[in-house]
Order: sequence, then C-alpha cells, then structure tokens
Amino acid sequence: MKITSAEFVISNSRVDMCPKTGLPEYAFIGRSNVGKSSLINMLTNHSKLAMTSSTPGKTLLVNHFLINKEWYLVDLPGYGYAQRGKKVMEQIKNLITRYVLEREDMTCLFVLVDSRLEPQKKDLEFIEWLGENSVPFAIVFTKADKLNANTLKTNVNNYLERLKEQWEELPPYFISSAEKKIGREEILDYIEGINNSLKGQ
Repeated sequence: MKITSAEFVISNSRVDMCPKTGLPEYAFIGRSNVGKSSLINMLTNHSKLAMTSSTPGKTLLVNHFLINKEWYLVDLPGYGYAQRGKKVMEQIKNLITRYVLEREDMTCLFVLVDSRLEPQKKDLEFIEWLGENSVPFAIVFTKADKLNANTLKTNVNNYLERLKEQWEELPPYFISSAEKKIGREEILDYIEGINNSLKGQ
C-alpha cells in the first residue's frame, strides 16, 4: 500500500463522539513507552503526524487520522501507566473498553509489545481479554532494531510460546522498527488486504 495522504481529523474523550463515516478503522494500542507514536509516524511516512496529539492531556483521548481518504488509523491511549493516578487510569480503561467493544468501525486492533522485554503481565492480560471478547487483533513487536537478530528471534519465539499456553491459534504478528522502517510494508499490506476483502475484491 502506498500512503498518499495522512491527516489528523479529531480527538475525542467519548466513543460516541468519534466520526461516523462507516470507513474501516485500524487502532493501535500498547503500554506507555512502547513506541506507538514512532510506529504511526513510520507507517504513514509522516514524521510528526502522531505529535498532533502529543500535547498534555491528548494522550487520554481517541485520536483519528484519515489515511488515503479511505480508512482511519486510530491512536488509542496507552495502558498500564500507573503514575497517571487511579481516577485517570479508570477513565482510560473505560475509554479503551468502550472503543474496543462498541466501535463498529474498528476492523483490527494492533497491540504493540516491546520486543526487548519478556512477556509482560499487563500485555498478556489485555490480549487474553481481547480473545474472550472475540476482538480481531494482531501483535506488533516494536523496537526490533535494538536487538541482534538471534536475541530478537528468541524473544519473539518465547512470546509466541507463552501465547500458545492460552491460544490454539496464534494471532497475526509483525516485527517492526520505526527507526529502520522494518515491518512497514507487511503491516500496510495486511491492512490493504483487509480493506480489499471488505470491498469484496
């Protein structure tokens, strides 16, 4: 897929205020510092696109970006950042839950995990929750450039083995690096494939 246009559309604190266009939405989510903004900028080939929503407070919102006038990339708040405080954490949890479970246009949720780390409890619990609720999702292993090839392969395989303890069939997964643009074509081709299937092609 070639990205010809990418534009910030709107931020919302309520799911029922999100755009009502009927276009497919591909949402990105992950724990704080997983590299979500960098990945979004890399995918869209726009170095400052995600920064549109990086001012204080905006990270608590659902951010919509219109891509190629055909589909939305949605930047969801990060989860698991305890320093935000209990009340704010609860607001974020409710916003994420409502978007993921109630947003009809949400076509696929990309869950970002740091390839440098062993499986994190919050990520595993979130992925398990997605499965329990039959939410379509894929995993993106970020920051692949920070590891040598052997360590990266070992870490990814260990993660997949951990998932196999709960899953009969593994979800789609991608290995990415925002700095090296690793995984860009694979992720965009995956999105394009889904879009084409929705059009009946």
